Amino acid sequence: MSKNKDSRLVYSTEQGRVRHYKRADDNQSLPSTNSPAAGDGVVRLHRQTKGRGGKAVTIITGIPLVGAELKALAKNMKARCGVGGAIKDGNIEIQGDQRAQLRAMLEEAGYTVKIAGG
Repeated sequence: MSKNKDSRLVYSTEQGRVRHYKRADDNQSLPSTNSPAAGDGVVRLHRQTKGRGGKAVTIITGIPLVGAELKALAKNMKARCGVGGAIKDGNIEIQGDQRAQLRAMLEEAGYTVKIAGG
C-alpha cells in the first residue's frame, strides 16, 4: 500500500472496509451520510440492555432506508408494538424485547430478517 499525502485513510465500522479518499480540497468528497449503508441486505434484530439500567431495547440494523422513509417505518413499528422508540445513527431502537413481533412485521414487508445475539 503506497502512502500518498493527497489522500487519507478512513475506516467505517458499518461497512467494515478500509478505503482511501481524496481530500475535500481536491474536489472529491467523502461518502454522503444521506445514503443508506451498503450492507449484506439482511436486517438484524438485536436485544440490548447494556447502559440502560437493565431495561431491554430492540435495535434494528441494516435497514436500507433513510430520512422520512426510515422515520415512517419506525413510527409503524412503535405503533404495532405499542411502545416508544427512537432512531439513532441510522438504526431503529424500540423499547422492550419486541424481536418476535418486529421479525414478523419486517418479513411481511419483504425484508430478510435475522435475530442476532443471544
